[in-house]
Amino acid sequence: MMKIILAPDSFKGSLTAPQVCKAMADGIAALIPDAAVVKMPMADGGEGTVEAVVTATAGEIIPCPARDPLGREIRSFFGLTGDRSAAIIEMAAASGLPLLSEAEKNPLITSTYGTGQLIRAALDLGVKKIILGIGGSATNDGGTGMAKALGVRFLDAAGLELKEGGGDLGRLARIERSGLDPRIASTEFLVACDVTNPLTGPEGAAAVYGPQKGATPEMVAQLDAGLERLAERVREELGQDIQWLPGAGAAGGLGGGLVAFLNARLTSGIELVMEVTQFEKQLQDAQLVLTGEGRIDFQSAFGKTISGVGKLAGAAGVPVIGIAGSLGAGYEQVYQSGITAVTSIISRPMTLEEALADSQRLIREATARSLKFFLAGAARRP
Repeated sequence: MMKIILAPDSFKGSLTAPQVCKAMADGIAALIPDAAVVKMPMADGGEGTVEAVVTATAGEIIPCPARDPLGREIRSFFGLTGDRSAAIIEMAAASGLPLLSEAEKNPLITSTYGTGQLIRAALDLGVKKIILGIGGSATNDGGTGMAKALGVRFLDAAGLELKEGGGDLGRLARIERSGLDPRIASTEFLVACDVTNPLTGPEGAAAVYGPQKGATPEMVAQLDAGLERLAERVREELGQDIQWLPGAGAAGGLGGGLVAFLNARLTSGIELVMEVTQFEKQLQDAQLVLTGEGRIDFQSAFGKTISGVGKLAGAAGVPVIGIAGSLGAGYEQVYQSGITAVTSIISRPMTLEEALADSQRLIREATARSLKFFLAGAARRP
């Protein structure tokens, strides 16, 4: 019996990764009805990470109230793995940019407090490992809101607590950690982080990502100075230098805050998801892997889902076919990441709107075409 692993990312704006898996499985069933198909939807730490890990581990989604970036109560969520040993949190589910209108974007006041609430709720369930995807943030507070929700206090020279958000960090005089949730010391925190930006400076959180969160040039300067002040106090009081740590600037400095306050480890998003879902173990007796994403181009070779899947499967000697909504400039670079072949789902001239509306059928048919080529090649081998 032929074993085929399905490990795609979502097709942004069209289908989730589990939906892509279903379309691929339908394409396989049309040719090889008795194939052993293993669905392992993937993500690289951004939107869809919770769903991917929950699906692959037969886990569950846990509804959870939390504050949005402006402090409003919302209905959020996190995931639990099937064995209930680990929680998976997308910070964007509580502190993400999509939760705000264009007029509401203001990183001087937006906070990661809601992300801290999700962490606390996960700790209440007794997990010993928490995996955080930190893409899509609306914040630039260095993770101070998150830490505040877990018992840390950030005080000015008069001993008063700072306001939430990145705009008040320049007044930080002291970090009070005595109230930090004691369960954190016995919990492992892993952070899916695929950017290498430091906390401050021209490549830091405020300068690079602040404008897309609503920051003017003047606000960027204020936010950067605040994060520099935070890094200084962390260095002096906690003995950790997060200012130039690669990835510390991710999610408005949440990457650095997670390291400083929760002793978290920053790691590649796709590698982390593959580890949690035991992707490597599934490769042991597989004959083929199908992966894919909405667009494969030169960026896909750098830390994206398709390259992570390709590297691990290629090292195991398993052929990998990448299926994409479209192929962009430099897509050939993914061949250096263990990918055997790539193809687009577009079978005739069509508009983007047509492709998005009919993506399930197009993925199903592209899967069948790819499988025919693979079987023809396999039949010619001596």
